[in-house]
Amino acid sequence: MNILHDLATTIEARKGADPDSSWTAKLLAKGPEKCAEKFGEEAIEAIIEAVKGDRAKLTSEAADVLYHFLVMLAARDVALDDVLAELARRQGLSGIAEKAARPKG
Repeated sequence: MNILHDLATTIEARKGADPDSSWTAKLLAKGPEKCAEKFGEEAIEAIIEAVKGDRAKLTSEAADVLYHFLVMLAARDVALDDVLAELARRQGLSGIAEKAARPKG
């Protein structure tokens, strides 16, 4: 998990960078909505590769998904550690029970 933390730290550091010097800064400068859209595009590409069964391409697309996911979180000031804490909270719970316990709405 250190690589994800390292990547999240790098993304956070790029928030104030010149958009002409960094792809991450360019994405963040376009706003949270664009970051979310880009994450969605990458997720769809990963889904396509998963359906095709090409492991190498799926691996590459999965890396893109993780990167763009972290950018999307950073754009909305959600820390990776907060997401990991939520996963830890859910650990050991039945998925069915966890979903049933969520607030409706």
